[in-house]
Amino acid sequence: MSRIGKKPVELPTGVSASVSGQTIEVKGPKGTRNFTATDDVTIAVDGAQIKVTPRGTSKRARAQWGLSRSMVANLVTGVTTGFKKELEIQGVGYRAAMAGNILKLSLGYSHEVNFEVPAGVTVVAPKQTEIVVEGIDQQLVGQVAANIREWRGPEPYKGKGIRYKGEFVFRKEGKKK
Repeated sequence: MSRIGKKPVELPTGVSASVSGQTIEVKGPKGTRNFTATDDVTIAVDGAQIKVTPRGTSKRARAQWGLSRSMVANLVTGVTTGFKKELEIQGVGYRAAMAGNILKLSLGYSHEVNFEVPAGVTVVAPKQTEIVVEGIDQQLVGQVAANIREWRGPEPYKGKGIRYKGEFVFRKEGKKK
């Protein structure tokens, strides 16, 4: 039995859910999100709860049970509070600034990197060395943060680069004489 799948997803006040076939649509104060489950599970809205049940006892059905419940819980979290990823920039002369819908990054290259922010995500640079990525889609927020970090990942010798807030970067010792 799936420990995660057994738990029903609670709907907070101000959030509504509707099921049509295998697709569930969740509406909340931050927007609307939907998810289409596989045929291995059944999704039902029961009052202020969403319940996911498997249609069989196969290994795939049990795996989809927990996955579908987690995806539905992420929909509810996204439309109520949203998701957020914070990035830190470390290095002399490394900085970030927003200009409209474009994130301008100075990362030690001979040119400035212009990162166009996709729709559905909000990027803010409260300080020159901080970037905050927010949105209602957890996958999209994580992907945008990873794409920004990809321009200059943290390197192990001096620790320069873009890292997630609170991320530990294993430091290496340099060459010795």
